[in-house]
Amino acid sequence: MLLALAALLMAMHVYAPAFLSYRNLINVLVQSSTLGILALGMTVVLITGGIDLSMPANMALSAIIGGMFIQNGGDPAVGCVIMLASATAVGALNGFAIGYLGMIPFVVTLATMSVASGVAAWLSEGLSISKFPESFFDVLLARIGGVPISVLVTILLTIAGTWLLARSIFGRHLYAAGLSPRAARVARVPVQKVTSSAYVFAGAASGIAAILLTARLGAASANMGTDGVVLDIISACVVGGVSIYGGFGRLYNAALGAVIITVISNALNLLGASYFLGLVIKGLVIITFIFLDARGKNK
Repeated sequence: MLLALAALLMAMHVYAPAFLSYRNLINVLVQSSTLGILALGMTVVLITGGIDLSMPANMALSAIIGGMFIQNGGDPAVGCVIMLASATAVGALNGFAIGYLGMIPFVVTLATMSVASGVAAWLSEGLSISKFPESFFDVLLARIGGVPISVLVTILLTIAGTWLLARSIFGRHLYAAGLSPRAARVARVPVQKVTSSAYVFAGAASGIAAILLTARLGAASANMGTDGVVLDIISACVVGGVSIYGGFGRLYNAALGAVIITVISNALNLLGASYFLGLVIKGLVIITFIFLDARGKNK
């Protein structure tokens, strides 16, 4: 991945020198921070052998709920808590349906995505929720040592999540449940609880992403959770070497994958490529890495 990223940067230096400007590189890092947080949540779910298609819609819905509270005079800090809590609650519902009721992850999260998207559009009436107080932006758009808060948050979450999966009992149980649920049950791993917790983690990641993205855009809207965001999240994960078959994945690789996908999107934009060409390229990237993942699994 590092070689791929270096090759991308070298190519952009030749074909679009403006890409390597300080301002654009900071912009790429800020954009990749939101995608990176969502990729962290998706990685935990993919390790269990599941998938969460509802993450972008959940992010948009929680942003609108919290944004409406702030817009109506509520404390911005409380509004952020509302975003985090509402997104985590949706993740908990997904986790209960999949972990304890044994429902299929693809179907459950697809339905949740549809419901969340519909409720988000209904609550906002198709409009953007904006006019937030300056105090909301003063904290979330601040920089420490020249590094935006959103980038620092992503780095800290990646480090903490990596430690959790590598050093804790929960992390070992998570990988065991993804490799073989039946063998994990025999080994007394609480598969239902672990699976459910993974979707709660994904919901919380959606809430954190909602807070940061709302501050960056200055508004919350249902368009924050488009289908293209799902494609970007999955692309970041598979480029980061996360197996869609479960049982393998590293959070720091998924975060790096998010940077690579953001670089590709930014590069295509600077080169004047169409949005639809970007979708084609990202789709091909996913197919390629899934093919490589399948070959590695069969060896």
